This record gives sequence, C-alpha cells and structure tokens, in this order.
Amino acid sequence: MSSRPRVFITGMGSVTALGFGVDALWAAARDGRSGVRDLALPRTTNQLVKRAAHFSDFDAASLLPPDVMRSTDRFAQMAVVAAREALADAAWDASEPLGSRAAVLVGSGIGGATTSDIEHFKFYQSRERTDPMTIPKVMPNAAASHLSMAFGARGMSLAVSSACSSASQAIGLGLMLLRQGLADRALVGGSECLITPATFRAWETLRVMTLGDCRPFSAGRDGMSLGEGAAMLLLETEDAARARGARPHAELAGFGTTSDAGDIVRPDAVGAAGAMELALLDAGLDAADIGYVNAHGTGTILNDRSESEALRRIFGARLETLAVSSTKPVHGHTLGAAGALELVITVRALQEGVAPPTINWLGADRDCIPDPVPNAARAVTMAAAMSNSFAFGGINASLIIRKA
Repeated sequence: MSSRPRVFITGMGSVTALGFGVDALWAAARDGRSGVRDLALPRTTNQLVKRAAHFSDFDAASLLPPDVMRSTDRFAQMAVVAAREALADAAWDASEPLGSRAAVLVGSGIGGATTSDIEHFKFYQSRERTDPMTIPKVMPNAAASHLSMAFGARGMSLAVSSACSSASQAIGLGLMLLRQGLADRALVGGSECLITPATFRAWETLRVMTLGDCRPFSAGRDGMSLGEGAAMLLLETEDAARARGARPHAELAGFGTTSDAGDIVRPDAVGAAGAMELALLDAGLDAADIGYVNAHGTGTILNDRSESEALRRIFGARLETLAVSSTKPVHGHTLGAAGALELVITVRALQEGVAPPTINWLGADRDCIPDPVPNAARAVTMAAAMSNSFAFGGINASLIIRKA
C-alpha cells in the first residue's frame, strides 16, 4: 500500500433541504436542526405521508443559464450547483477546464424523476406536448455529463446507480481511479430528487416512511423521512494537490464494498460488516483507529437492527463507547445522494472533533447500538472516521477518511 498515491478531498459542496452550501448542512447536523418539513405534493389527492426534507426555495433558473435549464432535470441542476461550490472551495480557477486527467463520477438511484413524473402525467392525463428533451433529462448519467461539460472534465464520465449506496460507490470508484493513475483528480458525489407524487406514493406503499419523526436506533422508531439534495467532492492525488498548493480537508483513505447476494430489500449484517472490514483493510487501519462512524441509520426497524449487528461484528465491546450517529433525521434519506452528503458531514466532524447527534432519540432499543450520540453533539478526539451506506439490492459501501 505504500506505493499507492494518497488521495485528498480538496473541495466540497452541497445543496440540501438545509439550503445552499456545506456550512449550512454541517451547522444543522451539528446542532440537530432538521430540514424535514410539511409537504404538499401537486397532482395527487391520496398523499399519506405529509413531511419530507425538501428544498422548496431551490430556484435553478436564477443559478443556471437558460440552455442548461432547458436540458436538465432537478437532480442534475442540484449536482451542478453543488459542484460549483466544491471547485470554489478547492480554490480551482473557474476559468480553467479540469482537463483530460479529470474524471466525473456521480451516483443517483433513479436520475431525472421530476421530469419523468411530469412527462408521464402529460401523456396519460393532460395530453400536453411532451418535452423534446425528456430523454436527456431523465437519463441517470445526465448529471455526470453536465458536470463534465460545465467544468471541462474530459476524462472518464460515469453514472453509478446502486440505490442508497450510489454516491458512496461513486466516491470509492473515484478513489480507485486516482490510485491506479487513470486520473489526477475527480469530481465525485451524488444527487437525488425523488420527491414527486408517483415516486412518493411508491415509497408510501413500501411502508418504510414514518408519519412522524425519523428516529434512528431509537425505541419507537417506525421509518425514514425522504429527502432530496446533492453533494459533490473534488478528489486529487497528493501530487496534483500539492502542485497547485491545494489545502486538503482530509485524506480519503479507505473504501470497501460488498453485495449480500440475498434479498432485494432485507439487509444482511454479514454483508454490511464485510464492507466495513474491507474499508479498514484498504485504509491500513484497525477498528480501534476509528473515532466516529456516520451510520446509514435510516430509522426503519430492519435496517437499524441489521446495521447495529454489523457494527458489533466490527467494533465489538468498543461499540459501547464509540461515537456512532445517524444524521438522516436532519437532511432526510436522500437515497442515491446520501453517501456523499454524509461523507461531507463526516469530514467536518473529523475537522472539528465533533460527533453530530442522532436527533429524535427517545430511548434505547435492545436490538440497536446503545448510545447513538443521542440528541446532542459530542466532542470526540479522532484521527479517522467512517461513513456507511447500505442499499436495496444488498449493496454495501463503506468509506474511511483520516486527517490529511
């Protein structure tokens, strides 16, 4: 491993229900302020769940040029805005193309759901003219392609679609590309905007969304809160970052991913533990080196139970005192974007030595981790941290960062 180049996170950007920017996301996660709010969906009369972490003030038309607006869905628009912030944060000259040695990898579980919902409604109900840009808007690779065009990245452009592990896998694949010398830098992350009438109804029928508050690992938990958003990070090899005087936020040190090869929706603790074990091995670290874990922590009965078992397999008795929390009650479960949002939060947690809380926690559940940093942030001394994503389809991904 000593011959592999180190890979740094040099820039971060986000768009979430908490507003624009990483500072807004981190402040809400640290302070336990939820972006979950009342939701009234258009074109529907049978909405059961009345709340979600949606960004009602996202006005893409004021941020993007008309030609981009004509050819993009909301998920790609959020990705472009988040990437702008990431590059500015990395002190990248906006007039300078990223070039042929730059890759773009963006995770999304579905892609252009907003356009798909609107255009299907037109076809079946209103008989309005179909948007001729429907296909370019809905395709899952649209965000990656628009980022490549917007920032002049002429290396690999790739969409990763693996449900709730999409962004984490996109980030991990970016790490692998840079280590293999196939690129010097990569824009990586995820974007998801699924708060549309038909998609929301589909999630309701799965019976995994709460009617009240999302409360991961807590007694009385009964489901997740859906969210939307995007987060992008700029990864650079150590040589590339040093050559331009970049100041890294953290080193992306480890990536592990596994498949349960089991049930399409039921999680498996063995597979989840395997991803964490591989990430530790990849980073050259032991479980004792991890000071904080940002858990997948959806607030559903099965996920929290399975993830708790997986964490026990890796951390053993130390889990009693290890800082583990879920920030999904703050930004919602953003599905294909979740891993990127949560890695951004994990980086800030590492930088500030603060574990953000799991809000809405009512008390211990015997099937779950005993102390998920309940309701209030906690000062933690840490040199390395982990972020986990576990998805439908049994796809598990774990990322490890350490101080640069």
